[in-house]
Amino acid sequence: MVKISAVIITFNEEKNIERCIRSVIDIADEIVVLDSFSTDETENICSRYNVRFYKSEFSEYVEQKNKALEFARFPVVLSLDADEELSDELKNSILEVKRNWDSDGYFFNRLTNFCGKWIRHSSWYPDRKLRLWDITKGKWDGRLVHEKIKMEKNARLKFLKGDLLHYSYTSKEQFINRTIRYAQLSAKGLYMDGKKSSYLNLIFSPVWRFIKNYIMRLGFLDGSAGFIISFYMAHGVYLKYKELGDLYRTGKLK
Repeated sequence: MVKISAVIITFNEEKNIERCIRSVIDIADEIVVLDSFSTDETENICSRYNVRFYKSEFSEYVEQKNKALEFARFPVVLSLDADEELSDELKNSILEVKRNWDSDGYFFNRLTNFCGKWIRHSSWYPDRKLRLWDITKGKWDGRLVHEKIKMEKNARLKFLKGDLLHYSYTSKEQFINRTIRYAQLSAKGLYMDGKKSSYLNLIFSPVWRFIKNYIMRLGFLDGSAGFIISFYMAHGVYLKYKELGDLYRTGKLK
């Protein structure tokens, strides 16, 4: 049976961290938290459990998540965000592969909660994530946002049943603010990669994003939440390309 290190990064997660920790207690052989100097009760909550707690200044997600991996005692890692928890079905699936580990990594669906409603359509579900893997075969990779695990070529991957539950947004305003911030970071990443914006991107890409999420991926079945999500994700695409154009005009990164 393989041993698993559950690894979590945090910053002011007093509302979420206990739920996250409790969901992995039965399947993890150790729990590692790398905190970015929280000013709330995050550290005190972690101290109630058998958690190895570390602190490090935050620079960007990829760097912080890879740094957290360095504290893991075991090569098999389950990486979670503090606002996530394992569903019972996913716990059982992970326990099964602990007894019969036969791949380099495992991915599963993430189900997101938006203002109290589970979103089962648009681009939010199924939102497949690779979060359980052998860290000798892959590390976190990406530019500023939308980080993901990059595995070695020919790595063996399998899909697990069960959902990773994501408690993302508790208000529409929180979602809008994060959409704006992600658009700014995405534009910065594109600028750093030498990518450019165009009027085609600015006009048609947001429209296409809305059509794809709300109609083609059945976002309308999630009711008003589906419309809000599809609309502001499309708006985020517009803001991303507008910000990218601004960066080329000014040459200044924010």
